[in-house]
Amino acid sequence: MNNRQKKPSWIKVKLPMGGEYNKLQRLVSTHKLNTICQSASCPNIAECWGKGVATFMILGNICTRSCKFCGVKTGRPEKIDWEEPKKVAESIKILNVKHAVLTSVNRDDLKDMGVSLWVETINEIRFFNPHVTIETLIPDFKGEKKIIEKIINVKPEVISHNLETVPRLTKKVRVQAKYNRSIEVLQYIKNRNNNIRTKTGIMLGLGETIEEVIRTMEDIKMSKVDILTIGQYLQPSLKHYPVHSFIHPEQFKELRYIGLKMGFKYVESGPLVRSSYHADKHVK
Repeated sequence: MNNRQKKPSWIKVKLPMGGEYNKLQRLVSTHKLNTICQSASCPNIAECWGKGVATFMILGNICTRSCKFCGVKTGRPEKIDWEEPKKVAESIKILNVKHAVLTSVNRDDLKDMGVSLWVETINEIRFFNPHVTIETLIPDFKGEKKIIEKIINVKPEVISHNLETVPRLTKKVRVQAKYNRSIEVLQYIKNRNNNIRTKTGIMLGLGETIEEVIRTMEDIKMSKVDILTIGQYLQPSLKHYPVHSFIHPEQFKELRYIGLKMGFKYVESGPLVRSSYHADKHVK
């Protein structure tokens, strides 16, 4: 499919506007922060920023990987900004955020893949905001257990790592990632600390079958994952992986029902659902 499909009526995005949105936009610009909301063109940016909620992206805004679904820039990243953890922590304090979500680009160019800055950022957030809960949406860190262990040791309330798609499509969509490796990362986190909630997300509309989706959900549940998000894939540009189909909202409702029946604590499932959607609810 060379051309973008026309979006159906249920894919509606609110225009960014309002006091809290403008406040957060100014804050991000002033401190030269990165958010996945902007970098990945999240459709919920108006809703979340309007509530003063953002997902901060650390380690710059250039990723060393070139996943076909992702709108984040790829290439050679800049040097680490060691002032970034403090800037993020202070911004969270200014916004009076009660639940902070962190993510990052992949930094395969670094020996520790950026985990040192991850740890520093979490520690700074807690120093400035002792009552804030934290979700970390992490890369796979190439499955390196010693690196993943450092995230586990600082005990964020939620550790999230996205599978993104079903096994058959993983190599096409995620390129440098591996389905089984991601499953192992999620399982390792839960095995090391059962008190940390684990979370993952998948996208629909990439060409998967409903049977493949359900099998993937079963794999995720077998890995003791607590929280699952399911959303519609939206093509960031013509250079990215094409949308194969737009999934009807009723199908998302059905998958939510199936997921809850499987035993997930939370299932967020809908066309505009993204990893961090309603993230504050997932720590309760």
